[in-house]
Amino acid sequence: MTLYFLVKYLHVLGAIVILGTGSGIAFFMLMAHHSGDAGFIARTATTVVIADMVFTLTAVLLQPLTGGWLMMLSATGFTERWLMASLGLYAVAGLFWVPVIFMQIEMRDLARMAANQSGPLPLRYFSLFRRWCLFGIPGFGSVMIILWLMIAKPF
Repeated sequence: MTLYFLVKYLHVLGAIVILGTGSGIAFFMLMAHHSGDAGFIARTATTVVIADMVFTLTAVLLQPLTGGWLMMLSATGFTERWLMASLGLYAVAGLFWVPVIFMQIEMRDLARMAANQSGPLPLRYFSLFRRWCLFGIPGFGSVMIILWLMIAKPF
């Protein structure tokens, strides 16, 4: 196994973790939200926040490192258009993902309060959930396009 292959494997693994964790988090949050059960939403959001910090954040931080290492090993320059597009989309994904973390934390806290008081979810929760969904589209969509650019290198 060459060093290049090992680093490429780690880079692809990081992309899989980002996509897998992102789609899993979206699925579980949607299912919890549709239950309408504040306690279930709070427990799910607690797990989601932990998963985002342990898996997504780790992969997000390692992707530029393994990507940079791959560039060095393959003599790829920043002038490659597919790479410039990928880096721009990575920034877009980050701009949408970072606020989502804080939304998930606040949704978790609001659901916990509602569950502890045996009351309904507050309007703020529903507002955050709508925004969370809207932010997920460009955030996750950017990551999907980056994966395609990594594989296809179309330009």
